[in-house]
Amino acid sequence: MPLKLSLKPQEKFVVNGAVLQNGDRRGILLLQNKASVLREKDIMQPEDANTPAKRIYFPVMMMYLDGGAPGGSNYDQFVLRTTEFMNAITNSDMLKECVALSRDVMGGDYYRALGRCRKLIAYENEVFGNVDSGVSAGSETDRKSA
Repeated sequence: MPLKLSLKPQEKFVVNGAVLQNGDRRGILLLQNKASVLREKDIMQPEDANTPAKRIYFPVMMMYLDGGAPGGSNYDQFVLRTTEFMNAITNSDMLKECVALSRDVMGGDYYRALGRCRKLIAYENEVFGNVDSGVSAGSETDRKSA
């Protein structure tokens, strides 16, 4: 089943690591096979990974865009940051989310893991009262890849 992206004028997105930008008008892009796709609103810059949950999101995003198996420096950062996060919280639902997130990463399902990271960011925003998460908290269907 193809992935249909409805793009705003000038909207940027990433497909398999390549940064692309839509033209001057709204556009529709159909991806006919499986690809790593992130819209501009879901892309985090390194300097925006400035909270514990965002420090988890960033390496998962990089692993997703790299499309590789777990391992390397991004994986090491993910493990370190997730361990720190889990040691700092007591919310049982969020701890379960962290365990599920780790399973997703170990299984190479980075896209699903990104969705779980968004839940951690939302929890963090709720606890600390942050307003700008730097990453979209939109619905899962908005970001599903083919």
